[in-house]
Amino acid sequence: MDEFSLIRQFFSARQNRHADNGVTLGIGDDAAIINPDPGEQLLITTDTLISGVHFPAQTSARAVGHKALAVNLSDIAAMGGRPRWLTLALSLPSADATWLKMFSDGLFALADQYAVELVGGDTTKGPLSITITVIGSIARDEAIKRSGAQPGDAIFVTGQPGMAALGLADIQGKIKLPDTEQAVYRSKLEYPHPRLSEGQYLQSFVSAMIDISDGLAADLKHILVASGCAAIVNPEILTRGLARATDLPTTFIENAVLHGGDDYELLFTVPDQQLATLKQTWPEELAPLCEIGRITKGTGIRVQNHNGNVSKLTIHGYNHFNE
Repeated sequence: MDEFSLIRQFFSARQNRHADNGVTLGIGDDAAIINPDPGEQLLITTDTLISGVHFPAQTSARAVGHKALAVNLSDIAAMGGRPRWLTLALSLPSADATWLKMFSDGLFALADQYAVELVGGDTTKGPLSITITVIGSIARDEAIKRSGAQPGDAIFVTGQPGMAALGLADIQGKIKLPDTEQAVYRSKLEYPHPRLSEGQYLQSFVSAMIDISDGLAADLKHILVASGCAAIVNPEILTRGLARATDLPTTFIENAVLHGGDDYELLFTVPDQQLATLKQTWPEELAPLCEIGRITKGTGIRVQNHNGNVSKLTIHGYNHFNE
């Protein structure tokens, strides 16, 4: 199978799947032509996934296709936006039709869920690598940034950070999860759910937001640096449920919650005057919210335990170029 046959069979035939998608010209020319709605700005994000780095080599092709898109959709969610279009650059050791069918099925299942249209990309022979760019839109000047947090703001997170890290540790043989929990935790790693509905709902409530990819503490630090603030957090609020479900040591679970990464939950700050309304109106069908701390003056992150003792947190989230 040559490059162009591969594109036609697994990708070109599946474009223009959504009505009124804003695409004038998609796959098949030198560049795509897309049309944002009047009064909107574009949001553009790119992520590359490498086999053995971003996913274990034995991960199913369907899960790889899902995750490659999900991590980009999560970035759009963190800005409060709506994903519209995607491009795909795919490097493959060989043109394996079975793998490509599963990969494209995983990719398009998630794309269809959010009406995201594939509009172009590239394929080449080489080590397995997937680069996706997602282009989203949002009303002009309404995007949520990392830089708006203020002292006194409450810190929230959606869902349950730490599950993906524990799922990876189970796959790597570092821990043994209970049989009743194993599939759930591995699914959080392989099939992350981008919090797009949550991000859009939060637009009118939050002062700053980010998605958790490198670990809660590392990504909270990005908000703090951008906003010129500090934070105090209580991770025990997030470890209780995981401790009951897994029977793992508390210190191991706390490390997964704070530093594990791959959660793709939303981490955000809420001004005090918005707290009551947010809690009262949060839709039940969205991911649960957990308040984990407060923004303070100064720099860095401090951790408070159940005894009220406070200590400085050393951050060691994922970094590609750590030695």
